This record gives sequence, C-alpha cells and structure tokens, in this order.
Amino acid sequence: MLKWFDENIEKSIILVCYVVMTAIIFVEVIRRFAFGLQAPWSSTIPIYLFLWVTWIGCAYNCKQRSHLRFDEFRMRLPRKGQFFCLMLDHVIWIGFSILIINFAIDQVNIARDNFAIVQGTDDVLQWWFYMATPIGFSLVIYRVLRNLMEDVQRFRNGEPMLLKAIKKIVD
Repeated sequence: MLKWFDENIEKSIILVCYVVMTAIIFVEVIRRFAFGLQAPWSSTIPIYLFLWVTWIGCAYNCKQRSHLRFDEFRMRLPRKGQFFCLMLDHVIWIGFSILIINFAIDQVNIARDNFAIVQGTDDVLQWWFYMATPIGFSLVIYRVLRNLMEDVQRFRNGEPMLLKAIKKIVD
C-alpha cells in the first residue's frame, strides 16, 4: 500500500483535480449557453483546483527529475562536478521549499482565521485550496530527499549520475 502511495500520490491528486476542473467547466459552459444559467462559483473553484495541480505537479517533476535543469552543461563536467551540481540542486530546492512553506502557512492561517470563503459559495473555505502550496512543497522536499539519497548511493557505488529525466516504460 505504501509503495503504491509513493508511486502514485501526485498522479492521483493531479488526475482528480483535472477531472473535477474539466467537469465543472464543461457542465457550466453547457448550462450557460443552453439554459442561460451558471453557478456563481464555477469560475473560481477551477482556478483554486489549479493550485493543487501546479504545486503537486512540481513535486511530481522533482520525482521524475524533469524540473528546470542545465543538463547539457552538467554532462560535460567530470563525475565529481556532476555530483556537486546535483547536491547544489538538492540544497537549493530544499531551501526554496522551506521558504515557500513558511510564507504559505502564514497565508493559509490568515485565510483560515478570517473565515475567507471562495467567491460565489457560502461555505467553501479558501484555506482548503491554499493548503496546496505547503503540501505540494512538502512533497517537493520529500522527493528531493529521495533523489539526494539515490544520488549519494550512486556516487558511492561508482555508478553514473542521473542527469536526465527518468522515463518509465509503460507496458
């Protein structure tokens, strides 16, 4: 169960959010043009769901090693230089994520303490959606730490460094 969770958590959250966003937009476009009706929250909830897609997607890209990188430069470096650049990446990602989590939690607390509701709704709280940022960047830290451990192990074993995005073959 934990292995499945580790392999699929980001993909599952992204899929659910995309399906819900698509369903809301599809249904509300039909309602607007066919019946002249539209739910007042139909333009805001998809935007808030996109927060989840964005920050969980960031963690997924860290897991796949497909985030912003300078691979062409690194591939020309000696092995120790490659390892140093990977470690620098990991430290920067973790530091950046901690900074974002710190400020995002403040924003979540402000929205929660003020009982901020999503525009067009009566009882959907904004902070539920704002939690995407600290949760997403906590997942980033987890994925970066996993990659860091793998990189250290590969370096110690004399294996080549993983400088390209991991592409999994699906049968």
